[in-house]
Amino acid sequence: MNPLTIGFSTCPNDTFIFYALMNNKINHDFNFTETLDDVETLNKMAFGSELDITKLSFQAFGHLVDDYVLLRSGSALGKGCGPLLISRQKCSSKELVDKKIAIPGKYTTAAMLLKLYNNTMSTDRQEYKNLVEMSFEKIMPAIKNGDVDAGVIIHESRFTYEKEGLAKIVDLGSWWEKTTGFLIPLGGIFAKRSLGKETILKIDSCIKKSVEYAFSHREESMGYIKKYAQELSDDVIKQHIELYVNRFSSDLGKEGIEAVKYLLKKGCEKGIFETYREDFII
Repeated sequence: MNPLTIGFSTCPNDTFIFYALMNNKINHDFNFTETLDDVETLNKMAFGSELDITKLSFQAFGHLVDDYVLLRSGSALGKGCGPLLISRQKCSSKELVDKKIAIPGKYTTAAMLLKLYNNTMSTDRQEYKNLVEMSFEKIMPAIKNGDVDAGVIIHESRFTYEKEGLAKIVDLGSWWEKTTGFLIPLGGIFAKRSLGKETILKIDSCIKKSVEYAFSHREESMGYIKKYAQELSDDVIKQHIELYVNRFSSDLGKEGIEAVKYLLKKGCEKGIFETYREDFII
């Protein structure tokens, strides 16, 4: 069997997607060694070319287009699923210019959206410069404790922030959708270009089958998902999966590909990325 390293996050959407592949529920010719970690750790690993196949934020991919290529299956994108900028109390986004804002990693799509939003909304071009990087699960406690003034939350935090007494300043995903007309691309699954097209297409097919298996065996994967779900309730896990795993996770299709293309081109236009490649997808 062909040995390959593969990385994906511990979040329910990824463990749901990869359950079948990692637990031999589908036939394939690969011997996968998996790494499960938060997406920003995986982003940084990719800069060191540590994994053959990996989950990445689309912002990270914008810096790595010469080394990795996007697969058609396994992505997280859609509508109403973007990151939120929140704080302890309601205020305008302009009031946060000089405040400490937590972000879930320098290379996350969430951080990129915050930058694009600030660039668009700030008439005097004042930037959010006092950004504090931390793991996504630490952001809400940091806001509540006063360690930071605001934060960009992702994943399951969007389901729980109101219960924690926190206030939404702006839904960055909704802002993106309304101003661009495109879906919000959050993260995808990528393979090293050096693996070659034939191998990459086989990997893509495996992940597609794993997604399809997950959709048709929803309850079967719950034990595997909860193993990594940081004590999330079943209801939050199911909400998380419903929000981030959809038809674009099975196949990006034309609509999904166009959304990713727009984000990558916008990143180049704004000087976030140096290079855009038309062959960003297998």
